[in-house]
Amino acid sequence: MPMVEQPWGVASYGAASVKANPDLARIRFRVTRLQPTPSQAFAMAGDSVRSVRETLRRHDIPDAAVERSRIGLAGAWSGYFPDRTFLGHQCQASFSVESRDLDRLEQLIIDLVAAGANEIDGVDFDVTAKKELRAEARKQAVAAARAKAQLYAEAAGVGLGPVIHIEDVDPEQRPEPSRGHSAGGQAAGGDFSPGHVVVSAAVILGFSIIH
Repeated sequence: MPMVEQPWGVASYGAASVKANPDLARIRFRVTRLQPTPSQAFAMAGDSVRSVRETLRRHDIPDAAVERSRIGLAGAWSGYFPDRTFLGHQCQASFSVESRDLDRLEQLIIDLVAAGANEIDGVDFDVTAKKELRAEARKQAVAAARAKAQLYAEAAGVGLGPVIHIEDVDPEQRPEPSRGHSAGGQAAGGDFSPGHVVVSAAVILGFSIIH
C-alpha cells in the first residue's frame, strides 16, 4: 500500500475548457514542379508562386499573413536500386497562410489550386483571442481544484487551509480533442464548418489542513 512519508496537506487537480467559435484559419500548401532540368523546374515553380501571390492579394490577404519557406530543389527518382530511374528535378515552395474570412475559405482553396498550389497539406482553425480564453480556462481550473479539495477536506472532517502550492499542468497532455465538428447525417452545406475551438487549462493546487 502506498504511504505518504511526509504528509503536508491536500493536493487536488483541476481542469477546465472554454469553447469558442473560430475566427482564423491556417492553410498549409505547397507548389511542386517536376521538370527535366533545374532551370525549367525553377521557372515553372516561380510562375506558380507569383500566381499564388496574386490570388492571395485578390482575397485581401496581407503579405504579413503569408509565411513561405525558401524554394528548394531536389532530384526525383522512382523505384529502388538497382532499377531506380531518374525522373527529373523537383522544385518546391511551401506556404502557410492565415485568413480571417472563413466564409470564403473554400473558394480561397479552390483559387489557390487553380493558381498552381498542387498539394494542400491541411487547414487548421484557431481563435485570435486565445490568450484571453486561456486565462478564463485557468481561472475555472483553479475553481475546480479548490472545489475538489474542499470536498475531500469536508469528507475527512478537517478544514481547508490556504493555498501553499500551485503547479501549472500542460493541457496538451490531456486526451481531449482540440476542435468539435457536427457529426452524423447526410452531407449538407454546414459539413465543412469548423465547429468550435476548445482552449484548455489544468492546475494542481496544494492546501494546508486546519484541524
